[in-house]
Amino acid sequence: MGTQTEHLHGQKGEGAGPALRIVGLRKAYADVVAVDGLDLEVTRGECFGLLGPNGAGKTTTIEICEGLTEPDSGTVEVLGMHWKARAGELRQRIGIQLQETQFPDKLTVEETVRLFRSFYRRGISVDEAIRTAELEEKRASRVGGLSGGQKQRLAMACALVGDPELLFLDEPTTGLDPQARRHLWDLVEQLRQAGRTIILTTHYMEEAERLCDRVAIIDHGRIIAQGTPQHLIASLGGEHIVEFAIARAQGDKDGLDASMLTAIPGIRSHRVDAGLHQLSVHELHTAVPRVFEALSSRGFELSEFRTHSATLEDVFVGLTGRTLRDE
Repeated sequence: MGTQTEHLHGQKGEGAGPALRIVGLRKAYADVVAVDGLDLEVTRGECFGLLGPNGAGKTTTIEICEGLTEPDSGTVEVLGMHWKARAGELRQRIGIQLQETQFPDKLTVEETVRLFRSFYRRGISVDEAIRTAELEEKRASRVGGLSGGQKQRLAMACALVGDPELLFLDEPTTGLDPQARRHLWDLVEQLRQAGRTIILTTHYMEEAERLCDRVAIIDHGRIIAQGTPQHLIASLGGEHIVEFAIARAQGDKDGLDASMLTAIPGIRSHRVDAGLHQLSVHELHTAVPRVFEALSSRGFELSEFRTHSATLEDVFVGLTGRTLRDE
């Protein structure tokens, strides 16, 4: 990233206090409470993730922080400033990538980035923004002919062209194919390593685990857990998740006594979701054979069995009893 990376490293220590501080934030739309007394602090130079299902309040929170939406109550400080007092200066010092950015289809990539560069008193060059977003080959292409992933990279270039101290990325990879998503991940990782302060909203847990220094899980407008991805995953009490289903006639209960499983050494917790048993497990290699033995001794036959390392998705399920894709 050349001179941009060097410049960003110089930025990292600038300013005093957090990049973002939220106290008692609340926003309702008619009878729907989108944000319900939210408190949050983001340190300068970190990549912070706001995670949760659709409708959890992530986007409303970010739009308030970006100065796009007025809160009903609460305090929001961005780079130590308030929107009502210093909106003009804040717009010069933040970058925003919305969930969907509508660019004029007839403009080329270069013309679009040049237009956005004209909004800022200072920033990086149009060439550097295009190079950072890896759109050199599409420089002369019209926006209307770009793929979804290329449009998202263009949105990133436009968010970066003012060389912002704080970058807001709202669901930047939603709707992208896996290859385009990972391409955006690589770009965000470069910005993170360069010392840029990033606030990212997502409902992709793998995205948050890969990119974020710390995360806050939001549900129904409230933060229900906060910490590093590793700390939150460790809070489950087990490093692995074992999932299995018992073969049975439709409509019959499997009759499995959960205490039979939780009594096994290394089994930390048990829950059932739509007939699928889920165990939080420590020391997988010793616990799994005992699970098989316990089920077999009571005549249970398995129709499914799989294991995976514990993830932030499992943290969310453990806290709410729902999967992240639930509406």
